[in-house]
Amino acid sequence: MVQQITEGISIKVECFYQAAQSSTLTGEYIFAYRITIENTSMYPVKLLSRHWHIIDNNGTKREVQGEGVVGRQPVIEPGNSYQYTSAAGLRSEIGKMYGTYLIENLFNKRKLTVVIPEFQLIVPSKMN
Repeated sequence: MVQQITEGISIKVECFYQAAQSSTLTGEYIFAYRITIENTSMYPVKLLSRHWHIIDNNGTKREVQGEGVVGRQPVIEPGNSYQYTSAAGLRSEIGKMYGTYLIENLFNKRKLTVVIPEFQLIVPSKMN
């Protein structure tokens, strides 16, 4: 698990290789990741959008941008958290992801760019 805190917003990331959905024959490797967004600030916030960088070990780089996460733009009250699970596919057995969320402080309407820490996507057999 990796964690990053930006202006009172904590982002924790856990990832899991999805062997049943992956195929070594076709070179498709699927990873699920669980994100926990915790609001440790004093004000409610709303997650507006995401911007991901996905990098395969073979040099392929992709960017994914869009509104919200998994179809939602959650409001997170002070002291609360929001958790979701999503997935990404790679064309190699090793890769990484990182990015940012655009989050709005609902008290003063200030927009914050919150860092999603870099995390590794590694097929377990490649870890040794």
